[in-house]
Amino acid sequence: MNPGQFLLTAILLSSFIPGIIIFSLPEEQHRLRTILNLCGSIIKISLVLVMDAAIYYGYIFEIRIPLIPGVDFLLNADPLSALFATLSSVLWLLTTVYAVGYLEGSPNRSHFFGYFSLCVTVTIGIALAGNLVTFLLFYEMLTLTTYPLVIHRGTEKSLRAGRNYLIYAFSGGAVFLFGVVWLQAVVGPVDFSATGFSPSYLDSHGTVLILIFALLIIGVGVKAALVPLHGWLPQAMVAPAPVSALLHAVAVVKAGAFGIVRIVLDVYGAQNLLLLGCLPLLTAVASITILYGSVRALQQDNLKRRLAFSTISQVSYIALGVSLIDQPLAVIGGLVHLVHQGLMKITLFFCAGNLAETLGIHRISEMHGVARRMPLTMTAFTIGALGMIGIPPTVGFISKWYLGLGGLAGGNWWVLAILVVSSFLNALYFLPILSRAWFGKQERPWPEELYIGRFETRLMLLVPPLVTAFTVMAAGLVANAQISPLTWVRFIVREYGL
Repeated sequence: MNPGQFLLTAILLSSFIPGIIIFSLPEEQHRLRTILNLCGSIIKISLVLVMDAAIYYGYIFEIRIPLIPGVDFLLNADPLSALFATLSSVLWLLTTVYAVGYLEGSPNRSHFFGYFSLCVTVTIGIALAGNLVTFLLFYEMLTLTTYPLVIHRGTEKSLRAGRNYLIYAFSGGAVFLFGVVWLQAVVGPVDFSATGFSPSYLDSHGTVLILIFALLIIGVGVKAALVPLHGWLPQAMVAPAPVSALLHAVAVVKAGAFGIVRIVLDVYGAQNLLLLGCLPLLTAVASITILYGSVRALQQDNLKRRLAFSTISQVSYIALGVSLIDQPLAVIGGLVHLVHQGLMKITLFFCAGNLAETLGIHRISEMHGVARRMPLTMTAFTIGALGMIGIPPTVGFISKWYLGLGGLAGGNWWVLAILVVSSFLNALYFLPILSRAWFGKQERPWPEELYIGRFETRLMLLVPPLVTAFTVMAAGLVANAQISPLTWVRFIVREYGL
């Protein structure tokens, strides 16, 4: 095993081994469980950063293991996988800290954190997958590792949401499997490549390849919550706040969006898709999803459901960006939103969890004057919300700026119209929350027993959203810095020759 193979293996095992150990721990082993979680996440971040530096300087990472004739298990780290792996590992650390504080005193914590660690292992596996078969294996394992988290509370509502999630996820997985097998039968083994498969197949199999593209997008579109495949996501909000953060910002929804990016850039490739002419359909679906999610968010009083429909809308910016593959600026906007949306949405879900855990607030109509009781939490929420609207200098503005520039550069003025309308809708469903929280009249005094020590809530619940909110601002202010997500995405786009 060479150093590169050792590093990829260690990155996966850094969360897998703690997860397996945690399953066997008694519930009262709180300190050991916390140490295993935090040490695993810190080690993973350190290893991923080493990988990032090596990739930047041209080092090649690959592990190839034959499975059956013509099918390999392939791990391969490239700049795109590094982007997703870095996002997932950093947000895992923050979500771990948050989950430890959120679940303090709750039952079945070993069960929760065991699956939590396995979920992150699988997500990193999705990031490092080097071909469609490997991606498919990790993609289906993601369903199995997140289902126990969705039903963690064991209530009738959570069990019903879990069943709904499985129906959607396995149906999408079956479609995806059919598309993968069909594509392999047509073009042979599909390793991820910046140019996609050989264009020689287009003349003889053009119609078939368009159908397969649709199947693959449908397969990953379930987890990406593209309309009309989104129904599972709002129901899954009955899960604990750390799980909601994981679903929206780190694992499931983001894995689906990442799958769309891989299919467009690495399976088919820019030139093949432009010749096939099937990208406008993805553009249309993404645009409809952006507007539909925002309109539905307006109708929700439950805070987490409003955030869920916001995710449905916001994640489709990624699909919209890569669907405009002939315009590099739009692709940059879509890819950087993979990171930016994760930072903003995890901030919002952390804050929603703080309100629910500390004050028992679940509905927007209950938030009158809450900012005076929890000013730091609502400051973080405000930054995340303004980022979603696209107010400078937040990271949300950077994403929308590049998407708009890319649309105009390609003569697609309607892209700018979609962004303006969606930003207006974002403002309509976020600004009333902020107004009510900061300026609304408090309807009742908060009971004394809800005051926790010197801070507005437990410190482990307060620190993560403050860190992510700070990053939402900082990454926007220094977007052109050498280590910013935007700079790395530009590096990715150059690698693809766009």
